[in-house]
Amino acid sequence: MSSTPVSTLAAPASQKVGVLLFLCGLLTFSIFDASSKYLLETYPAPFLNIMRYATVALVAVAILIKHGGPRLRDAPHKGLLIARGVALGTVGTCFMTALIWMPLAEATAIYFTSPLIVVVLSRWFLQEKVGFAKWLAVFAGFVGMLLIVRPGNDLPVLGTALMVVSAISFSIFQLLTRKLAGKVPGHIQYGYTAFVCLVITGLPAPFFLPDPWPDLPDFLFILSLGISNGAGHLLLIAAFQRVAASTLAPLNYGQLLMAVAFSTFLFNRPPDSLAMMGITLITAAGVFLVLPRRSTPSA
Repeated sequence: MSSTPVSTLAAPASQKVGVLLFLCGLLTFSIFDASSKYLLETYPAPFLNIMRYATVALVAVAILIKHGGPRLRDAPHKGLLIARGVALGTVGTCFMTALIWMPLAEATAIYFTSPLIVVVLSRWFLQEKVGFAKWLAVFAGFVGMLLIVRPGNDLPVLGTALMVVSAISFSIFQLLTRKLAGKVPGHIQYGYTAFVCLVITGLPAPFFLPDPWPDLPDFLFILSLGISNGAGHLLLIAAFQRVAASTLAPLNYGQLLMAVAFSTFLFNRPPDSLAMMGITLITAAGVFLVLPRRSTPSA
């Protein structure tokens, strides 16, 4: 995501365009996740991941060239930049692997506990104060996750554990992004993340080559998913240049609703009633945390 602030209040027409771009970005991510789950029935997760991040790395090269060529070695805070890339690479690896066994809706819901984990970790990582209302929201969100992963829901233990690791890693990624905001240019952050993720996903890839190898239609489809994933990030950047982050943040949970729809109608795996209660709690808690409100001494 872009950390570029909206310096002035955009015109209503521009804001509408920004919201539309943001929703289109979320849709590309949802389509990527659903398509990945479909492809995992035939191709190994490490292969799909390396194809994804190879495409993202090509986009990063183009962005770096546009900004005057690669200057990654001169970037400040290299340790934090590498850690940020490792966090996102862990997200991609764990999420993709978990989808081998996990229903899409439940997997995405667990992943969307990451904003709640950010609140928990920010007290120590960023020394931010966390008020009582936020703690209640965090508690409600984790109750929602327990409703999803409860005994008797038949979710695979390994897949669930991988999704929890993915959520924690994405929380760390967000906290590092906050810490680097205003200190390192966005295109440098993007470049570091893309190349670190490429290395992380490239290490296991030679040991998990597809058999059979994708035919031309499948290969082009896999390649198009990597392109769409990179395009999704660019759509979000364009959206944040037009609309304030506080306005767009609640819309993130539209991706969770899309995941429920894909899981229900594409894979015929609708969440049961208790899991839907859990998804609703996670969504409500997350939206509460990102909605703007008046600051108080305890908030």
